Amino acid sequence: MSSTQYGTPYEASVETVYLPPQQTRTDTGARRPTSHRRGARPRAARPEGSVRRLLPRALVVAFLAGGTTAFVAEDKAVELNVDGQPRRLHTFADDVTELLTDEGVDLGAHDVVAPGPGERIASGDEVEVRYGRPLRLTLDGERREVWTTARTVEGALRQFGVRPQGAYVSTPTARRIGRAGLTLDVRTERTVTVMADGRARTVRTNAATVREVVGEAGVTLRGQDTTSVPPESFPRDGQTVTVLRITRGREVRDEEIPFEERRVPDPMVFEGTELVEQAGEPGLRRVTYLLRTVNGVRQQPRRIRSEVVREPRERVVKVGTRPLPSSVAGADHLNWEGLAACESGGRPDAVDASGTYGGLYQFDTHTWHTLGGHGRPQDAPAAEQTYRAKKLYVRRGTAPWPHCGSRLQG
Repeated sequence: MSSTQYGTPYEASVETVYLPPQQTRTDTGARRPTSHRRGARPRAARPEGSVRRLLPRALVVAFLAGGTTAFVAEDKAVELNVDGQPRRLHTFADDVTELLTDEGVDLGAHDVVAPGPGERIASGDEVEVRYGRPLRLTLDGERREVWTTARTVEGALRQFGVRPQGAYVSTPTARRIGRAGLTLDVRTERTVTVMADGRARTVRTNAATVREVVGEAGVTLRGQDTTSVPPESFPRDGQTVTVLRITRGREVRDEEIPFEERRVPDPMVFEGTELVEQAGEPGLRRVTYLLRTVNGVRQQPRRIRSEVVREPRERVVKVGTRPLPSSVAGADHLNWEGLAACESGGRPDAVDASGTYGGLYQFDTHTWHTLGGHGRPQDAPAAEQTYRAKKLYVRRGTAPWPHCGSRLQG
C-alpha cells in the first residue's frame, strides 16, 4: 500500500515518447517499412515527415486506451480512520485485512474494525479501527476487568449502558482514555428506604455505604446503634434499611452447680440396700450476662463471664451386694404379714407421726442398727426388714410390739 497521491496518466507529454527509426536502408540504398509487432498488417507508404508527426500521438492513445485501464481500475480512494485519526489514501488492497496489513495497522484481541476483517473494499469506502482499552471498573460495588473501544469515559459509560445522570463517577466523563486504560469507580443513583424511630424515609442516593445513606436520610447512629444490614455494605436499589436502636447492660447471677453421685458396691450390706455414705452438696457459680435491647425489645441475655465460687461435693452411695439370708431359726413359722399389717398397714416405707419409728415393723433407728441394719429401716427392702424383725423376735419375743405382737400367733 502507498499513501502517495497518484496523478492522472493524462498528464504525460507526447514529446517525451521515444520513437525508434521506422525504416532501415538496404545495401542498394532503397528504404523498406519495418513492422512494430509480429503479424502487423503492412501499411501504405507515407511521406517521412507525416510518419514522424502521427506515430507519437497514436502511441499515446494506445497507452491510454490499453495498458493503464487495469492500473486505474485497481487504484481505490478510501478513508482510513485509526482510533479517531482519519486520513484519505489510495490503495490497491482488495479487502480490509490487506489494507490494514499494507498500512502497518495490527489488531489486538480487543480491537474492532468496521467493515470486518476480510470484507472487500471499493473506492469511496470508509474503514474505521477502534483500539480496545482496559478498564478496572467498579460498578455499584462490583469490581471487574473490562475492555472498551470508547476513547472517553463518557463513551465507555454509554457503551456499558450506564446513565451518568445522578451517578458518582470517580473521574470527569470528558477525560480521554489512553491505550493503557484507567481505573474507574461508578455508583449509579439508587432509591433506598430508611426505617428509623417508627418512620420511613426514602432517598435517592449514589452513596457507597449504608451508613452514608442513613446519614443522607437525616438519621444519626448513636452509641451501639446499627442497621439491619452491615453499615459498611453497598446499598442496593429498592433496598429497605432498618435502624436498630441498641442499649446494653450487665447482670450478675449466682447459679447452682449440680453435684454428681458415685455408687460404691459394699459386700457388707445386704442386696437391695443403699446407704448414703456422703451427702452431696451443690456448688456455686457466679455468671455475668450481657443484656441487650433492640428498639425497646429485650433480647436473650448472653453469658460473657463465669467463675466458680464453690465446687460441688459428690454424693457417695454404698450399694449392698451381700445375699440376704432366707430364714431365722425359731421365727420362720410366725405370721409376719399379720404383724406388718397391724404395725404399718403393710407399707415398707411407713413412718409414724413423730418420725421416730419406720418400716413394716416400726423399728426405731437405734434398734435397727443393733440388729445390723444400716441407715433408716424404712429405706431398706421389705425382705431385709422382715429378716431383722425375726432376729429381734428371737432376742426379745413380742415385747417390741406390745399392741400388735399377738398377731404373730394368728
